[in-house]
Amino acid sequence: MTRLAGRTALITGASRGLGAAVARRFAAEGAQVVLLARTVGALEAVDDSIQQAGGLPATLVPLDLTQLETIDSLGPAIYERHGRLDILVGNAGVLGALAPVAASTPRAWHLTYTLHVLANARLIGTLDRLLRQSDAGRAIFVTDGAATEAITPFWGLYGTSKIALEYLVRTYAAEGVGPNVRVNLVDPGPMRTALRAKAFPGERRDSLPLPESVADLFVDLADPACARHGEIVKGNAKAFV
Repeated sequence: MTRLAGRTALITGASRGLGAAVARRFAAEGAQVVLLARTVGALEAVDDSIQQAGGLPATLVPLDLTQLETIDSLGPAIYERHGRLDILVGNAGVLGALAPVAASTPRAWHLTYTLHVLANARLIGTLDRLLRQSDAGRAIFVTDGAATEAITPFWGLYGTSKIALEYLVRTYAAEGVGPNVRVNLVDPGPMRTALRAKAFPGERRDSLPLPESVADLFVDLADPACARHGEIVKGNAKAFV
């Protein structure tokens, strides 16, 4: 299990849920993981689980991605610490306010679009050069088909921000990122996460698969042998019946 040996991977939103599951899976495949989230204690807990499983100690980056100006220094900092970046996983997300469009506040719109769209655009800006320098740069961003494939009342804020993210990422992929770089999105499907619990408070959590159920898909897309590019890749996570 060393498909990612010798590779350095940055995962945002890595303190819990899908981000933590992907971080542990990458580390199990031999990657040096850089974990980014707001909470130091939660990052340390993920790092502890990685090391207990035999993975390399993680680099912890306690950073609030809504503070956009702090993102620009991330690329130089990773280069100084590791000398390379091979994989970016843009996973950090927020549900935002589920409310009628007419009742959604400017603050809610700003927060959701900042995290889903502007922060990922800023990450691309600061990390693009490092990904191009890799022999197999891989950028993977997380979207949500539940919000983008159907018009659902009260989901306008979350859904439109994810559509904007999809357009942003697919445009980046189409702009000629170099022969060694692959850029894709993942729609993992319903999972047992805190965001899902907040969106569907009455749902039986034990009816949903764990985030670990789609972690292998991220390994496939991060693998140097991956040829997929500019796609929205569906996960296998489906509610159990």
